[in-house]
Amino acid sequence: MSLLRSRFEWRARISEAAWSAGCENRRVILLLQRVSRASVRVAGESVGEIGRGLLVFGCVEPADGPETVDEAARRTAELRVFEDEYGKMNLDVIQAGGAVLAVSQFTLGADLSRGRRPGFEGAARPEVARPLFDRYVSVLRASGLAVATGSFGASMEVELVNDGPATFHWRTKRQ
Repeated sequence: MSLLRSRFEWRARISEAAWSAGCENRRVILLLQRVSRASVRVAGESVGEIGRGLLVFGCVEPADGPETVDEAARRTAELRVFEDEYGKMNLDVIQAGGAVLAVSQFTLGADLSRGRRPGFEGAARPEVARPLFDRYVSVLRASGLAVATGSFGASMEVELVNDGPATFHWRTKRQ
């Protein structure tokens, strides 16, 4: 029993040390997918859906704050990934007449470098992440975008039709 307890204590100390040492390098992670439609359900009930637009999976990391979330929202709104009349990616989601479906996804912050099970020290705790993710959604709405959301912390079923396919991974810059 003491060996098992010491292993857990050791892992807890290592995880805390890794978080403390690496948190200054962490920033909001976004996985953006250009979609022709997307929806999210919780317990079989639809909680959000869009037609053409961006499905955004977002992960708030421990060192994130209002500035990084605002930058992530600005970049989401201004990202030119929709085709213009010449077939070039020159239009942002507003210019394309689209909407955003924003889904919180802490697993984007997973560390897969050790063992066979992911570590989630890279994701902010829910009490930190929720208000920042809500701010991200509010800033998007304030920019004039129609935004639907998933349900923070819930087990969700996400359905999408990727247009392209066009998928982009982005992380805010270090401040």
